[in-house]
Amino acid sequence: MKRSRQRRLHIMRRGLWYSLALCLVIMLFGGAGFWILEPRVATLQDGLWLAFTTAATVGYGDVVPHTQAGRIFAALMVLLGLSVLSLVTASLAAIFVEQEVENEVVAGERQIEHELMREIRALRAQVQGLQDRMDASLTTPDKPQNQQVRS
Repeated sequence: MKRSRQRRLHIMRRGLWYSLALCLVIMLFGGAGFWILEPRVATLQDGLWLAFTTAATVGYGDVVPHTQAGRIFAALMVLLGLSVLSLVTASLAAIFVEQEVENEVVAGERQIEHELMREIRALRAQVQGLQDRMDASLTTPDKPQNQQVRS
């Protein structure tokens, strides 16, 4: 059971890395797209900055798209940015929730283990009591045993 929890946590962490990698690819794609589409974006760094501020919906206003194609591309970047940043946030939240749930499950398992051990001790005491009574009844029989007479 512990192994399956570790596996799920590993998958979630890998999901976080996939989400971050997707975010990086989208930012690079957006930076190159703005650099190609917008005449006022002179360098790739300016395109990356515009892609970041657009995807993060910050919009500082220092660099803005002016062409129709640039504005359509900016709308696409906003949608992609919100989607990918939501994935990253969800992956982080899943990791934290999984750790919290795991701690609660471990505490619950310990409680169940203590209760089972208490029940086992009680059953052992009952079995020992029954065994003691059987031993006592075999050593001191209540009724005389019938002896068979041989003819």
